Amino acid sequence: MAARQVRALLMGGQACVFYGAAEFSRDTDLLILADERNLECLKNALKDLQAERIAVPPFSIEFLERGHAVHFRCGHPEAADMRIDIMSKLRGVDAFSVLWERRTTLTDADGTVYELLALTDLVKAKKTQRGKDWPMLQRLVEAHYLKNRGSAGPDQQQFFLCELRTPEFLTEAARKWPELAARLSRERPLLALAQTGNLEAMSEALLAEERAERELDRVYWRPLKAELEKLRHAARDRE
Repeated sequence: MAARQVRALLMGGQACVFYGAAEFSRDTDLLILADERNLECLKNALKDLQAERIAVPPFSIEFLERGHAVHFRCGHPEAADMRIDIMSKLRGVDAFSVLWERRTTLTDADGTVYELLALTDLVKAKKTQRGKDWPMLQRLVEAHYLKNRGSAGPDQQQFFLCELRTPEFLTEAARKWPELAARLSRERPLLALAQTGNLEAMSEALLAEERAERELDRVYWRPLKAELEKLRHAARDRE
């Protein structure tokens, strides 16, 4: 992707590894800029990887902009059977141009550059209907909190208060920054519980919060899944 100058941000499990919340993943999940020039660069990169599309929908701007993921399988010997999932739009996350400006850029020992979805955006992207995403989301925020709680600036303080999902750490953060917690409790009511230190009630409130987000994601994907099903039926009919 870097060699072909594709504007793409690594997300998913492999991005979680970079942020210190280890997760094994056979897939490479990329968020891309959906314009004609960038898609041409991406097509060249996929050709280098000997990657073939393996499922619906078709690979086009139209489907990417509607929120679909396009799936590929690599045939190149150095990436044999690696799956690549491409998206350009995520529920509850800003447009690609905004995400690109606040991306995280990392360079490894051999000079390879990795462009990652910023941690704050990766956390939002993990709020899905899939059960496996929520423990990872919790670990992502925990790792960042433990590393930065002693030196957190205003933006980080707000991020921790809005996104921490561990009752003990959330209680600690609410007591550390009480005025901000009180202000943000209008957006996240369970922060009022965090200031009381009632861990049992907080655990229940966090589960309720998770259930609500998972339902929002189900509603978001319902029409997209229905569209995919129509595409699958049409493909079978052509066969």
